[in-house]
Amino acid sequence: MTTWRNLLAGAAALTAALASAAPAGAETRPLIIYVSPNPIGVNDFLKLGRSGTEQAAASLGATARTFESSDPTTQRQNLEAAARDGAKVVVSVGFEFNDLVPPVAKAHPNIAFLMVDTCVPDAPPNVYCATFREYEASFLAGAEAAWTSRSGKVGVVSALDIPFLHRFTDAFVDGARHARPDIAISPTLWIGGSNPFSDPARGQQRAAAMLADGADRVFAAASGSNGGIFKAVRDTAGAQAIGVDVNQCPLAPGAVLDNVEKHTDQAIERSVAGIFRGDQPRMATFGLKEGGLTLTGLREDAAASQCTILRDPAVIAKVAALRDEIVGGRITLSDPMMKK
Repeated sequence: MTTWRNLLAGAAALTAALASAAPAGAETRPLIIYVSPNPIGVNDFLKLGRSGTEQAAASLGATARTFESSDPTTQRQNLEAAARDGAKVVVSVGFEFNDLVPPVAKAHPNIAFLMVDTCVPDAPPNVYCATFREYEASFLAGAEAAWTSRSGKVGVVSALDIPFLHRFTDAFVDGARHARPDIAISPTLWIGGSNPFSDPARGQQRAAAMLADGADRVFAAASGSNGGIFKAVRDTAGAQAIGVDVNQCPLAPGAVLDNVEKHTDQAIERSVAGIFRGDQPRMATFGLKEGGLTLTGLREDAAASQCTILRDPAVIAKVAALRDEIVGGRITLSDPMMKK
């Protein structure tokens, strides 16, 4: 009996020793949790948030998890659940979290909260922000639309009439007028409704109305609703759309001129790495200069993009020159959000 007890005790001791010597598993690695404001679905912008979190975790030897929300209640619940689960960094994307992150962060001072695409004043010291100067790339898109328009009229279909989205809509109009002072501008149309960022049917209706009004270049600044805008454009001879967030040209070959790409994934990866190192500024902003924004047509790998702007290299060269003027400070752009 004593022999068996000794053997069992020895086995237990060996197991404990092996466990302490074994490489750390996923359960002991730092945890990074991404909280989306809505179901990710076909929303390319929210997909970038998830992929950026996963890329950050992979490069830092951490574990990534995603909590998808559906409304303000689940947004708050997911933030709190991420904190309870022991996340080292909680990543949230979108203005929907403006009122939610500060109180949760205050209750969990040892957890870092990274707010992406938005920021709030007087946030607790464990809150970090990664924002973008969307108006810089949207200005380029407006210029490109004006330079390629055949009808002499361009416009924007966007998701919701809020100050933040005027960084896309107003800047596009400013860029179009900068490039071509005589350009006609169709009034901006808003998708609205209960799901403005993921309603292709309403997107198609709004775009069809704009095209019927004579516009032949439509900036589709409506995220998951863009599929409907592209369908309306494909059904209209001579019309072209400009997408957002990622290269959307393959979604509607021949109908998408270019895209305003916002490299949310790269901003998350760089910001989380800074938080891990301990040198991340509380507020970081990304624009054309930092590579946080670009047009697909200006990328080195644009030849594989399927964007129709590639048929007009002279316009690409003009847009590139305009970008360089902005980056070099020879053209100063104001933030439309500050006017609202």
